[in-house]
Amino acid sequence: MVLIDGYDTLLLDLDGVVYLGRQAVPGAPEALHRAHREGVRLAYVTNNASRTPAAIAAHLTSLGVPASAEDVVTSAQAAARLVAERVEPGAAVLVVGGMGLRQAVRDRGLRPVSTAAEAPVAVVQGMSPDISYGLLTEGTLAVRQGAWFVAANADSTMPTGRGEVPGNGAMIRVIATATGVEPVVAGKPEPPLHRESMIRTGARRPLVVGDRLDTDIEGAANAGVDSLLVLTGVATPLDLLTAPPEHRPTYVADDLAALHLPYAKAGRGWTARWIDDRLHLEGDGDRIDGLRAACAAAWAAAGDGAVDEDAVKPVLDLIGS
Repeated sequence: MVLIDGYDTLLLDLDGVVYLGRQAVPGAPEALHRAHREGVRLAYVTNNASRTPAAIAAHLTSLGVPASAEDVVTSAQAAARLVAERVEPGAAVLVVGGMGLRQAVRDRGLRPVSTAAEAPVAVVQGMSPDISYGLLTEGTLAVRQGAWFVAANADSTMPTGRGEVPGNGAMIRVIATATGVEPVVAGKPEPPLHRESMIRTGARRPLVVGDRLDTDIEGAANAGVDSLLVLTGVATPLDLLTAPPEHRPTYVADDLAALHLPYAKAGRGWTARWIDDRLHLEGDGDRIDGLRAACAAAWAAAGDGAVDEDAVKPVLDLIGS
């Protein structure tokens, strides 16, 4: 029995899982094609609100990943549904973001606008490299006038091929600081994006796959579904070892190839134990199995809390940092 058995849908994060910047994560296209051939539904669930589903799907297919626009679920779509369920059809919504967010708002029967003078009922903000001071000003004025403030996501950073750069969570601080109003967040780890994914896919046994503990894995925990953390993006072995309960994935793997392999949570060929309040690891198997064994021991010792970094750092030389 391999890891993917028992799941009918993969809810896949994109940045750091399927691709990094414009390049595919090595092995990801092959792993996803195999899952698709075996009848598993693939849904690409992203906190990125700047691009349209069609543009994201085109990027994926150019990398050799099986995808259509209908397979893409964005935080922009979750935010637009959140607003549409609260306001009248055709209501004006000030969009502080890119084309993906504007299209999502329009697709929900709302009217995207760009100025506070049009009396928008809501301000929706999503990441876009083209956000200007002028648009942030209009969003600030609208929120001060009473518009409901919604953020597509609150990721403080986002991974790229050059490293982590500021994300929407950093950008929303402009309007939040200027108005004193905190936005309602639609994206991971909050429930609206997972709800949007379940509505769109009809999944009964989903597996959330991500690279971030504070969005992907916490989002899965909030939804009560299983999760797989891959080490191709943001999270590190030290992050995992010191994770609190809501950040502990069901599975840990190097990459998406693990979907098609047998899985041993305790790690094969390794023994982890505590000696003098320090975690010790012994064995000579694959490093990922060593990490799984170390995580099992660290999480058991931490219970509802988190272990101290100094207590687990001794094992990093064996399993990588």
